[in-house]
Amino acid sequence: MNLETKWLEDFVALANTRSFSASARQRHVTQPAFSRRIRSLEQAVGAQLVDRSTTPVNLTPEGQLFVITARNMVEQLSECLGHLRGLEMANEALDIVAAHSLALGFYPKWISRLQKGVGELPTRLIAMNVGDALHVLREGNCDLMLAYHDPYATMQLDSEAFPSFSVAKVKMVPVSIPDASGAPKFNFSGSEAVPFLSYTQGAFLGRSVRMLLKNDPLRMRLKTVYETAMAEGLKGMALEGAGVAWIPEFCIREELLSQRLVRAGGEQWDIPLEIRLYRCSLVHKPGVERLWRRMQKLPRDFLETKPA
Repeated sequence: MNLETKWLEDFVALANTRSFSASARQRHVTQPAFSRRIRSLEQAVGAQLVDRSTTPVNLTPEGQLFVITARNMVEQLSECLGHLRGLEMANEALDIVAAHSLALGFYPKWISRLQKGVGELPTRLIAMNVGDALHVLREGNCDLMLAYHDPYATMQLDSEAFPSFSVAKVKMVPVSIPDASGAPKFNFSGSEAVPFLSYTQGAFLGRSVRMLLKNDPLRMRLKTVYETAMAEGLKGMALEGAGVAWIPEFCIREELLSQRLVRAGGEQWDIPLEIRLYRCSLVHKPGVERLWRRMQKLPRDFLETKPA
């Protein structure tokens, strides 16, 4: 059976919406006709691509692999047609997904600096949690992912399929509001309980904090009084005087300078972090290829700097 281009476009639409009815409306066909076209695609490739037993529908492992190929083919065809029609695609924006704290506190200065090295770089930024960002990257539904590097490999990203650049070395520091004398209101000296502003169980930064405290007696004195997945949420509660929180230093730069927040402990309580920019090597979007080549030519000390 011959494979038709419109089936690939249908499949990409279904991978995006996870809904047969929504995809059918997007593709301007009836739902039964759309379903038949997806069945025809599965017969043509010889594998079940969609798990129809769930709502919303999910892609099978074969579907997750094939959707990257489908997107590549659709994008390459679109690019070729665009050039034939005299359209300029060189300035097409790149879709970047990033962890919330990076999107708010790191991305603006980083992208501004990067453009000084690689030239004009139109981008679209979407903030989401790390788990969702990984899913989007794996399925080829974004161009790049800006995320904290995982030294414990819990993200399970193969370095060949998902190459990356290290773009910054940063750290998380424990902070508290100051008391009347300027000392931290909550600190780690003494033996009393310390109110603790914690990341939720699944939050990536929370794993780093738990690893630091895993074998330290301090963890027995930390009394969790608030939890959230986002560093900005912990920052807000810390500023209200609710307790101690570990927050990426670039998120609280102004608060530390103005002493609205102060360190709750010495440097032994700092947590080093590395920030990386990831891509999927199976996706061959021209804009991503150009950016990657230009970044490879930049000096390491330009790419990997501490946020000012």
